[in-house]
Amino acid sequence: MVEGIKKMVGIEERRERVHRLRAEIKKKRDELISIAVRDTGFTYRECSIEVDINLKNLKSFDEMISTFATRRPLCSPGQEVALILPYNGSAWLNTAIVSIYLVGNRVRVKFASRGSDIASFTESLYKPIFGDAIRFDYADGKTFIEHAIGDPQTPAICLFGTDAYAGRYRETIKHSGKKFVFEGPGKDPFIVLPGADLMAAARELAESKYIYAGQTCTAPERVYLHESIHQEFVQRFVELSRSLKLGNPEDPATQMGPVASPRAIANIKAQLEDAEARGGRIILGGQIEGNLVHPTVVVNASHDMLGMQDETFGPVSFIQSFSTTEEAIRLARDNRYGLRAAIYGEEQEALKVGEKLVGEAYCHPVEEMQFGVFGTIAVNQPRSESWQGAFVGKPVGGYGHSGWIWETIHEEFILKQGAKLLSIETSVEA
Repeated sequence: MVEGIKKMVGIEERRERVHRLRAEIKKKRDELISIAVRDTGFTYRECSIEVDINLKNLKSFDEMISTFATRRPLCSPGQEVALILPYNGSAWLNTAIVSIYLVGNRVRVKFASRGSDIASFTESLYKPIFGDAIRFDYADGKTFIEHAIGDPQTPAICLFGTDAYAGRYRETIKHSGKKFVFEGPGKDPFIVLPGADLMAAARELAESKYIYAGQTCTAPERVYLHESIHQEFVQRFVELSRSLKLGNPEDPATQMGPVASPRAIANIKAQLEDAEARGGRIILGGQIEGNLVHPTVVVNASHDMLGMQDETFGPVSFIQSFSTTEEAIRLARDNRYGLRAAIYGEEQEALKVGEKLVGEAYCHPVEEMQFGVFGTIAVNQPRSESWQGAFVGKPVGGYGHSGWIWETIHEEFILKQGAKLLSIETSVEA
């Protein structure tokens, strides 16, 4: 029996239903991968990895049950949280949905329009398990969010998207008194200091840069190399980039496929033209065939370039050298986005850099947007390790235009920034 419209079951029953969802995803793994490849254009390899990570994350929610049991949902009976998901994903989106549900909320979910087949397939998995507790909405994004803002039965809205899109709703959210949780873009720095394991750093940059063809908010986009290791690192990174197998996303051997968004293609072209006009040199790639952007490496980058300021969301790396650690920190801070930073170097020195860049452990009220600080930091650690448990028990998110929370508390409209969990932000202490 599934929940009726007015009643939610207890935490143990919610956990059991998530177990059933995990079993269904595992049983239909191949079908989900196939649909994801067709719908997103991501490769078979990428979608396979994503499904397997999601299966692990759904199981890991068991470790959060004792925490969730001490909390109560933001939603009263009959209310629901509105969740707007991004286009750059398939299986991992279940983590966001489930995290809000497990603390006792009903959820109304909006997938990206280009993910309609994934949405329909996901709904077919959810409906027999969750009933009306998790509902799927196929309205366009503007209609969905404006309905959520105006609906008194929606106390909170969670949005994955662009900062420009989210920012336009500030005044209406303030007027509505609702809670608004925004997860946005990144322009993540990747810093390589003297003493770094150059091969390990180059491999990590290649893996995290080219998976999903760079279409993740945590893909490194600004690469800063100490001048003493610049030439050797670039050589190693270019070799790895050149060896990447491009091709049909449905081929399991393909390592990188096309860029999904026409807007991203236009931005990449503009960034490359701007970089060359400002003295940058394209030493690898630069070719764009339809939506296929070849792995591209730009050296002699500088902060007056679009590619060092605006999100690229594609397989393009802009590389700039630095001479001192203080300069590297200054450069890393010089951006309106503050999602994640990666540092490779001698352990103690790299840790010191990380400490100067990382924000507080969990999101917190701020008077105004905080720039030059990052929600999460990785030191000599690949993203595949540092990002484990993201949205489950590991808070993620950032500062500046990379994410924020708006909410009204005691008639005061406040801004919060920093790493967060959707589960905690859509619930309160019991």
